[in-house]
Amino acid sequence: MGDVVNREVLVVSHTHARALAARAELEQRLAVHGIAVRAAEDVAVPAPVLPEERARLSTVEVVVVLGGDGTILRAVELVRGTDVPVVGINLGHVGFLAEFDVAEINDLVDQIARRDYAVERRMTIDVTAITPDGMVHQAWAMNEATVEKNRPERMIELAIGVDGRALETFGCDGVVLATPTGSTAYAFSAGGPVVWPDVEALLLVPLSAHALFARPLVVGPSSVLEVELLTRTDTTATMWCDGRRTLTLPPGSRVEARRGAEPVNLARLRPGPFSERLVRKFDLPVAGWRGGRQQ
Repeated sequence: MGDVVNREVLVVSHTHARALAARAELEQRLAVHGIAVRAAEDVAVPAPVLPEERARLSTVEVVVVLGGDGTILRAVELVRGTDVPVVGINLGHVGFLAEFDVAEINDLVDQIARRDYAVERRMTIDVTAITPDGMVHQAWAMNEATVEKNRPERMIELAIGVDGRALETFGCDGVVLATPTGSTAYAFSAGGPVVWPDVEALLLVPLSAHALFARPLVVGPSSVLEVELLTRTDTTATMWCDGRRTLTLPPGSRVEARRGAEPVNLARLRPGPFSERLVRKFDLPVAGWRGGRQQ
């Protein structure tokens, strides 16, 4: 018993009834193994996480998340800057970041009890927004930062650049600045490429751009992506980070995205290549591969 007395798991759950029921089951099963549970409440409400709050996670071994990818991103806010990994139980739709479905809680608990998991470090992006009044705003994202129009009937005029060099200007609905982890989220739905999570790269994906050369870009991890909201734009835009943290951008604002100084950790309990996860999560047809049948 000495091996498990001081073990602790943080549980982050959505607030709907299904998540709360799954949380109760999870806590009961962890208790059987002598693993203490700490709960993070009100995770549906975005809020800045103070350093002293993060420091209190020093005794936590792993964070278990009950919900969709949005809830996992909230949990990541809590642990960024620590070595604590996050693992998700999917209660949403695709739930690409989640490892398990709700019916597999027992398997998840058994693996946590055995410490049978690997830790996968995921790249983040640090985002700097400079508004025309000279104010500098710092933000970050695990999946993506976006610059999007505020008025549905209007386009915004953007200039994009890489490493201090202008690349193109166009009217559009916005742009997505993504990590490899975020390549299968908003960037994917906007027509961007799927990038394997062990590839170190940054992505820029235009949203409904009116231009001949408005293709997704993939650049190296030392590059800096830049987006300027041109002064001829007659409306403000909004910068979103992971769909949670926002900033209003007046015309003349500039946004820079670079490799984040603080990666985040995901606990991986299922072996296998990323391609298997793609097939499973998106239910991709693979019948006929090497003469075999679809499983």
